[in-house]
Amino acid sequence: MKAKTVSESKTTVTEVVLPNDANTLGNILGGRVMHLMDITGAIAAFRHCRQQVVTASVDSLHFLHPIRIGQLIILESFVTRAFQTSMEVQVEIFSEDPLTGERQKTSRAYLTFVAVDESGRPKEVPPLKTRTKEERGRYREALRRRRLRLQEVVKKPS
Repeated sequence: MKAKTVSESKTTVTEVVLPNDANTLGNILGGRVMHLMDITGAIAAFRHCRQQVVTASVDSLHFLHPIRIGQLIILESFVTRAFQTSMEVQVEIFSEDPLTGERQKTSRAYLTFVAVDESGRPKEVPPLKTRTKEERGRYREALRRRRLRLQEVVKKPS
């Protein structure tokens, strides 16, 4: 299976925050942000493996700054590492003032997606080819995060 580069999975989604997306304080709902993260991350995973994918996990998510009605929400995602049938995808979220262009990072999370066949069984995914020092660093860190995720799954009571 031919390796894919990080840039082949890069995905950017931009939307304007509308009143239907917001809470009573005028900030985008956390659930709406999570929904957009899942979609943006899934597109990056899909681009990497060109197969159907399902969400397996989401690492801790912190909302650092609110995104207000009328601002833009920008989500950027890409695969950080591919394993046998799963991929870790980094999703960063930014707000942007449409009048000034000022951007602020509001969140980041790592999502794990699994490639599946028509019956929902896991399928092998292509390896990831890193090209830059930054990509290699994220690639190494992805293995550390994966080990932590798997430990957490084992610890949880059934």
